[in-house]
Amino acid sequence: MTVLDDIIVGVKEEMDSRRRLVSIAELKDRVAGAAPARDAWTALGGPSADRGELKVIAEIKRRSPSKGDLAPIADPASLAAQYADGGASVISVLTEQRRFGGSLADLDAVRAAVDVPLLRKDFTVDEYQLWEARAHGADLILLIVAALSDAQLADYSALSHDLGMSVLVETHTEEEVERAAAANARIIGVNVRNLKTLDVDRSVFGSLAGLIPAGAVVVAESGVRTADDVFQYAASGADAILVGEALVSDSTPRERITEFKAAGAAAIAARN
Repeated sequence: MTVLDDIIVGVKEEMDSRRRLVSIAELKDRVAGAAPARDAWTALGGPSADRGELKVIAEIKRRSPSKGDLAPIADPASLAAQYADGGASVISVLTEQRRFGGSLADLDAVRAAVDVPLLRKDFTVDEYQLWEARAHGADLILLIVAALSDAQLADYSALSHDLGMSVLVETHTEEEVERAAAANARIIGVNVRNLKTLDVDRSVFGSLAGLIPAGAVVVAESGVRTADDVFQYAASGADAILVGEALVSDSTPRERITEFKAAGAAAIAARN
């Protein structure tokens, strides 16, 4: 069993527990009364956005399977406010509990604190989670190609768009990029962390980014530690980066985001 397989087993168990407390019908009622989703697609570099600026998806993450505990984050709303002040285009909130220490309560707290689009960062394996995400204020959801069939990828993408949410489709291999493109994904992430070993290989991004169709927003995921890492990702074609560990472990996340954005803009200017 891979790390991803193990995580998904836990995700399904947690989801079943929540579903016994809140039915999908209740979630649909909440969604019907909710404010419309914010436009994460444009925020990350859609047609009307400034493509000369690197976008930052700043993540609220307490721990990870590869590094263990990262930061206690007693007040996710306060951290999110710092991210927004620093210029984050999207804020990602981990809601998986067992491996990452997240919760939907974190998503609720962050939604109440900031007005930028939110990514509900979890392992989506059931449409219940999509209704749940929108009911709790998410504007963007994650679909991991390695965890889904082509039919699921298409169905969950369609439902997400029906709910007004954008979709970040995560890939790790050439074959997964091809599947994401076949699903007409508009935001495609390349995660350079190997799901079997949890090792990070930043060179993977450069080898896969060029395969992503023109017009899609390209997101570099994992492996961001320094401004030089950001420069290299942007130079290799990233329109956005998703970064968590480097921010939650820093005492000045607002300033780090500003630094990362400057490095990304310099790289984009050089490649253009």
